[in-house]
Amino acid sequence: MFAGRTWWIVGASDGLGAEIARRLDLEAARLVLSARNAPGLETLAGQLSRARAVPMDVTDPPSVTAGVAAAGPVDGLIYSVGQYDPMTAVDWNAEASVRVAEANFIGALRLLGHVTPEMARRGQGHIALIGSLAGYVGLPGSIGYGASKGALMHLAEDMRADLRSTGVTVQRINPGFIRTRLTRKNSFRMPQIMTPETAAARVTKALKSGRFSTSFPAPFSLFFLLGSLLPTPLLQRFFAANGVHSSKDTV
Repeated sequence: MFAGRTWWIVGASDGLGAEIARRLDLEAARLVLSARNAPGLETLAGQLSRARAVPMDVTDPPSVTAGVAAAGPVDGLIYSVGQYDPMTAVDWNAEASVRVAEANFIGALRLLGHVTPEMARRGQGHIALIGSLAGYVGLPGSIGYGASKGALMHLAEDMRADLRSTGVTVQRINPGFIRTRLTRKNSFRMPQIMTPETAAARVTKALKSGRFSTSFPAPFSLFFLLGSLLPTPLLQRFFAANGVHSSKDTV
């Protein structure tokens, strides 16, 4: 599913996105790498066998239009954009929360609106959205981040419903904590935190499985999957008592 095919990784300049690119390069995929960090993209592309950098800012419509044109038709797209600022409703920074939501969710709408119809017309394609365990339940300190990842995960369900008979595969992949520059902002305990390399291996495995929804790592992810079925006050008391605030799949 990778060898000789073109995969576009959005959010590829560092962290999880960069490690996914390295994994897919080993699978002989042709890669298009996008993010705002043009120097980081160029450095990464130079380390890989079949990769080219297409700098793009998903929060800027003209940049997305130019990026789509530069990328050209692709066989697969992985939306691995993740912005995060720790924030509670008490110290809510309106502009910061909007920036997070714009990158994590609105940017996906903007980009996928160009790419998805073209895949459907061709009758083939593969789209994977990188969500988060934080998208399953409401958590303290996750204003902006949790809601935007939850919306992205819901979007994957909508897309799957519409594209089931078109030949376009849709997946959502929901990691827990990943050790990156963004999780270094957190001061709370982060259970089962993973390296980007470990998380990227899990993402690649999920892509190969074809399963619609994959959440990891277990057993931590089970708290979120099962917890989404519990009464909200009970679940939030549990997380507060155990020092768990939110899950960041950061890139």
